[in-house]
Amino acid sequence: MKSKTKYISLAILLFGSGFASCATVPAREEPPLEVVAQVDTKKYLGKWYEIARYPHSFEENCYAVTADYTLRDDGSIQVVNRCREGGLNGELRKAVGKAYVVDSKSNAKLEVTFFWPFYGDYWIIDLDENYQYAVVSEPDRQYLWILSRTPTMDPSLYQHLTAKLKSKGFDLSFLTKTPQK
Repeated sequence: MKSKTKYISLAILLFGSGFASCATVPAREEPPLEVVAQVDTKKYLGKWYEIARYPHSFEENCYAVTADYTLRDDGSIQVVNRCREGGLNGELRKAVGKAYVVDSKSNAKLEVTFFWPFYGDYWIIDLDENYQYAVVSEPDRQYLWILSRTPTMDPSLYQHLTAKLKSKGFDLSFLTKTPQK
């Protein structure tokens, strides 16, 4: 029962007040944020490790963060986010949600819900041609994640991605690296 209560609390925290109200990073809409030209949804599925993120309340005290994406029978995507609470060996925390593609031209704009009827934008703004890394945000730049297929990322690649993010108007002073096992 304790884990069910924790899951419900996490879901409410995630989207109970609306996605943007949990943001700790000031909104910035200029210049307009662009997504990648094309995402092959099937190649995007699978496990991603969070390399870095903007801080927000729903991932507070989270370590070893991962996201698993699988295709559902109805065409939506199941999202399972996991983290270790308080440290790399901490208690496992999990949230399960759904994502829907909202821009079928590129498949790069999705909406995610962990607690219906609240949805948040999930925009893929950078993606490796071999689907080994991805960068995700939303139009106001209040959320930002750098993801990798592996728990670590080459420092030169990370530096390259952060330089691109700065040129897109992201404030890198908020970006924090996520400890991984």
